[in-house]
Amino acid sequence: MTKLLLLVAATFVLQIALSMAQMKHFSKEFVKLRRQGKVACGRKAGGFRAGAIVMFLLDEDGMVRCAKKMEGVTCLARVKPLPGFEGRDIRTLTASDVPKNHKNLGKAVEDASLTFRKFTAGESIPEPPSPFQKVGQSVGRVWKKTTS
Repeated sequence: MTKLLLLVAATFVLQIALSMAQMKHFSKEFVKLRRQGKVACGRKAGGFRAGAIVMFLLDEDGMVRCAKKMEGVTCLARVKPLPGFEGRDIRTLTASDVPKNHKNLGKAVEDASLTFRKFTAGESIPEPPSPFQKVGQSVGRVWKKTTS
């Protein structure tokens, strides 16, 4: 039993270390882009599918100068170039601009476009609910149905 607990603890520590390395890599890539100009980011959590984060380096007119993505299920995913977006207006990007087998990547591209449009319009950009908040909202809805 002690060996099993030690194995679980070691796995947990390894997960934390790999996640921290991934966050450091992402931050380094984001800072590189940010030093060159405005950056629009979009994200879509994956759950059991590959999650995705996109970053678009923009010029003064909202045209994409450079695009990068981080897509994957594990903490081993790294930031990679995302070709095909250079010279395009970020306001017009949609999920259909991404291959169909990358649904969350398409949703992340749409999120970046929507976030940029809201930001330039002066609207507030709400934080998406955390997994715990989603569970709490679901329980609240069920609770309301059972008490009414």
